[in-house]
Amino acid sequence: MSHRNARLTVHGRRILVERIMSGRPVAHVAAEMGISRPTAHKWLRRWKAEGEAGLADRSSRPGATPHRTPSTVEGQVCDLRRTRKLGPARIGPILGLPPSTVHRILARHGLNRLAWLDRPTGTVIRRYERNRPGELVHVDVKKLGRIPDGGGWRVHGRQDGCRDRGRRIGFDYIHSAVDDHSRLAYSEVHPDEKVATCAGFLTRAAAFFHTHGITRIERVLTDNAWAYRKGLAWKTVLAELGATGKLTRAYRPQTNGKVERFNRTLLDEWAYLRPYTSNTERTEALADFLHTYNHHRCHTALGGHPPISRVNNAASQYS
Repeated sequence: MSHRNARLTVHGRRILVERIMSGRPVAHVAAEMGISRPTAHKWLRRWKAEGEAGLADRSSRPGATPHRTPSTVEGQVCDLRRTRKLGPARIGPILGLPPSTVHRILARHGLNRLAWLDRPTGTVIRRYERNRPGELVHVDVKKLGRIPDGGGWRVHGRQDGCRDRGRRIGFDYIHSAVDDHSRLAYSEVHPDEKVATCAGFLTRAAAFFHTHGITRIERVLTDNAWAYRKGLAWKTVLAELGATGKLTRAYRPQTNGKVERFNRTLLDEWAYLRPYTSNTERTEALADFLHTYNHHRCHTALGGHPPISRVNNAASQYS
């Protein structure tokens, strides 16, 4: 594999072969390029056998690993991980293996993170992503306690903040829509999650996506709330958009995981980012968070780029 002190890159190996094939001695060309004759002969031999592909770097992984843990033992490690959710430090003593070996086995089978497993069944959660923006939009509602005027316990402390406990301040409902392919997100704060509210939100979310280049929404994925299952206004908006409504499996929030993960980010980087002195102040801060999330915040699933870059790339690809 190439490294920062490597004498030859793929381009250098091509020059090496061209000079040798022009009739010059291998020893002279090797001396010019600062490598040994065996190395020069190696790249020449690979080029003759495989052509240009032979000049590319190869994996340093050995062809055979005779001391690798037997497959039956690896199966036992995986079974303990799935059934009992144990870590390497617990599995190792049970099977007589070093924890480092157990960790390598779990990583090899994609079980080294408990977050990648469905906790009730222990099966690996299959991650998916739609091929283009608008193909699938995730919609969900997050319930959030309102903030009294002057601030709650996060401002005044738990002792003074307890004075608001019997005032029935109520809740806000944060409606969010996230595009599956680009992760472009849109949110609104409402006092309820009734059918009319959900339908109006979807209309405005579709308009938001349209202004950012997602001109058509094909499917909308939601949980099994009554407004999404039975609401006539919700179904009317879906028909107007030409979209199909999809419901998640009951008690399987992983299906709607992209908007569920967005809800966590929403809480960490907006709702609980700092103490707010009023509910209005927190609501007004939502617009700034959404702009940062869509246009500036790096997303690990997008290679460190913000969601708007994925939308722009898709627009140039399909234009």
